[in-house]
Amino acid sequence: MKRRRPRIVIVGAGFAGFSTARRLSRLAHGAAEIVLINSTDYFLYVPLLPEVATGILEPRRVAVPLAGTLPGVRLVLGEADALDLDRRRVGWTDPEGHHHDLGYDRLVLAVGSVNKLLPIPGVVEHAHGFRGMPEALYLRDHITRQIELADAADDWHERAARCTFVVVGAGYTGTEVAAHGQRFTDALVRRHPRLKFGERPRWLLLDVAPRVLPELDPRMSDTAFRVLKKRGVQVLTGTSVAEATEDGVRLTSGRFVPTRSLIWCVGAHPDPLVADLGLATEKGRLIVDAFLNVPGHPEVFACGDAAAVPDLGHPGEIAPMTAQHAVRQGKAAARNIAASCGHGTRRPYEHRDLGFVVDLGGVQAAANPFKVPLSGPVAGAVTRGYHLLAMPGNRVRVAADWLFDAVLPRQGVQLGLVRARAVPLEHTAPEVPAAPRGGQRD
Repeated sequence: MKRRRPRIVIVGAGFAGFSTARRLSRLAHGAAEIVLINSTDYFLYVPLLPEVATGILEPRRVAVPLAGTLPGVRLVLGEADALDLDRRRVGWTDPEGHHHDLGYDRLVLAVGSVNKLLPIPGVVEHAHGFRGMPEALYLRDHITRQIELADAADDWHERAARCTFVVVGAGYTGTEVAAHGQRFTDALVRRHPRLKFGERPRWLLLDVAPRVLPELDPRMSDTAFRVLKKRGVQVLTGTSVAEATEDGVRLTSGRFVPTRSLIWCVGAHPDPLVADLGLATEKGRLIVDAFLNVPGHPEVFACGDAAAVPDLGHPGEIAPMTAQHAVRQGKAAARNIAASCGHGTRRPYEHRDLGFVVDLGGVQAAANPFKVPLSGPVAGAVTRGYHLLAMPGNRVRVAADWLFDAVLPRQGVQLGLVRARAVPLEHTAPEVPAAPRGGQRD
């Protein structure tokens, strides 16, 4: 990067965008202008959101400030909403509603993903997703509120409905939410005399797949199922929601479950900005080559959930939408961008699977580092160690919260900071609260 300073614009500060910016800031040494456009001023460590929603971690523990963490990177706070690839300009709207645009020499699209919707009656109106901080904060308050309202209810049926929580989707997120959620509601109930000796709160975990964690090693799936079953979570495989109403959900089996809590963890869909580009996509993700370049636009790169990155280890397939892939794709994109500016040599994206971890709450987890299956406290230690190493900041604070949770009771209070109308399921930016609207209960 010895000629005129090129301007590199990165859209999105999730795992892929953050990793791209961080690696580029180290490679450039000030020789490039790096601009990061993001709707929040922090990088969100999504894997620990279930612990935020269940009172283990305080929200700021999983929010790593971008300022100071990315030296040499200029943060532009706003939502990217327009791309002109011919003129090489990006348009965005700032938090106060003003529109701006910016030219670029290189562009990185790392816009991430949003909640995946299915055409099921009532789901959009009555379910809430779990992909951003507002949704985690809402769920934390909602769970606490349902237990408190159940304690105040005189009608047994209302009490049972408020103490029933339905999670749809038994992948990483849904499994962790259900596992942590059961422990959280058990702890809350102990503080409410009218519920303490009554029926235990129920958590149901649904998935159309034949097992939990269907995308992972069956041994990890078996471990997770055993822990969930022992904890009291009812796992219903081969089952989903046929209809959602204000009073409950009707399952595809025909059974009606009275509930006030429908948590949607059915997966992710690439950010709508990808579809608006009018470029070739695969499964809704922007097609790129092995160097993370968009065909026909050598100055445009894409990585993370928004990109259909070829999996060179499995010809004909694309890399899964996981944080592990996003981080490594971001680093590869940074290296290839630097090469396109005359610094280094570009290389195709190749990935060696290091294994996966699933936090099941307490000392329980399922893990397979380097293909070695682990369960119980050993897996729990490996899982927490992995998260501490993977986080780009706040490690001491996270470890301190884990220690406090081990020796102190959880605080069961609702702050009311995020209301239901701020986290609609169809929201295209789950990382920020939606504009106020009516029609949903809190």
